[in-house]
Amino acid sequence: MMSVELNSTANDTGVDAAVAAARRVIAGLVRAGDLSGADMAGIAERLNAVADDLDRDAPDVEDRLVNMWRGDGTTRHDPATGPENPIAPPLTFEGKDDGSIEAEVTLDLPYQGPPASVHGGVSALLLDHTLGVANHWGGAAGMTAELTLRYHRRVPLFRPLTISGRLLSVDGRKIRTAGSISADGEVCVTAEGLFISKDMGRPR
Repeated sequence: MMSVELNSTANDTGVDAAVAAARRVIAGLVRAGDLSGADMAGIAERLNAVADDLDRDAPDVEDRLVNMWRGDGTTRHDPATGPENPIAPPLTFEGKDDGSIEAEVTLDLPYQGPPASVHGGVSALLLDHTLGVANHWGGAAGMTAELTLRYHRRVPLFRPLTISGRLLSVDGRKIRTAGSISADGEVCVTAEGLFISKDMGRPR
């Protein structure tokens, strides 16, 4: 449809590789719980040692913010798609010729709310971001002003989810967008968003 970058490319080395390993650790800890025979005291000691290394060598927050927002295109650090963010599933979007975008993802226990179901707040996070990316694909951009969600049925863990979005209209600074989360061909959550075009600037 157009030359628009929807996803940051994940690398097999550097911070991206470390973040992928951290995702495994997060999922492993939630799956293990207190039923595991693993040496949790030893694991905590090793993880704290890793955290100490990261804290010792980390740049100032101001410098990191400037670094995060350098260049153009999509971000590498957001909590939905970012290859540098261990809490991102991450989503990988595909732009469609009909103007919509779509991603498929399977969520594990770290994202649980009700039993074996995705937390409603996680669904809201993913849809808010998806609508923003849909705006980008449609040639508009803005900050979320309103996000209205309807939960039709539970969103299952451990099964492929289709997350989609589409820019509906642009009226001056007002951008309206819609999206959904579906599983097994059934719509689980729908979202409608109002975005306001605004230049937030970048850290310098």
